[in-house]
Amino acid sequence: MSKYNQIYTDLLASITTERLQRGTRLPSETELMDSYQASRGTVRRAIEQLQERGFAQKIHGKGTFVLSPNPIEFQLGGIVSFYETHADLGDDVRTEVVEFTQFPLEGSLLQHIEAEPGTLITRIKRVRRIGGKRVILDINHFVAEVIPGLDQAIAEQSIYAFIEQTLQLQIAYAQRTIEALPRSKDDQAHLDLDGQSHVIVVSNQTFLQDGRQFEYTESRHTLDKFYFSDIARR
Repeated sequence: MSKYNQIYTDLLASITTERLQRGTRLPSETELMDSYQASRGTVRRAIEQLQERGFAQKIHGKGTFVLSPNPIEFQLGGIVSFYETHADLGDDVRTEVVEFTQFPLEGSLLQHIEAEPGTLITRIKRVRRIGGKRVILDINHFVAEVIPGLDQAIAEQSIYAFIEQTLQLQIAYAQRTIEALPRSKDDQAHLDLDGQSHVIVVSNQTFLQDGRQFEYTESRHTLDKFYFSDIARR
């Protein structure tokens, strides 16, 4: 086993077995260099891997701290609903609809939705709880004439299942961006941030097979519960 893998594996084991609990500072780079007789670059690579997988967070001037012993993987390579992504968590997952409104398309949303000004939009805000913690705030905007019949009961379940099974529409592709953004008032009201100053925002403009855009969504994630993965090909 390489020195990098040894350091990463040892630290990961300490985190997942909770010998190093959430909020605990990891040994410094210098301490790890001495313990493993490794270069700074090797130590830094192991710590960066922990950060990329959602197990640790580096805070400038303070060190690197444990985030979560079991971050949830969010795969970027497809279009899946929240329930499809987290079906294996079973009863540990809850959805709460905190807003269900309709209004005419205007203002900044015109930059994200390909529809005429004044088109009726259905906005749904949903809080996702995993293990009792509020970790995702989904803010969905649906074009009402394309996705008719939405109500609060459907929003509490899988909207994509309603679209595909009830409306018999085929979801084709999405244009996606991922950003780390300062927490908003909505985030502070609806997420368990535990002092986090930023959230990860995954924005999707999603289209049907016939080319019509039916949705613009911001999915706002706490930093400590997720990591994002993809497969890159040359």
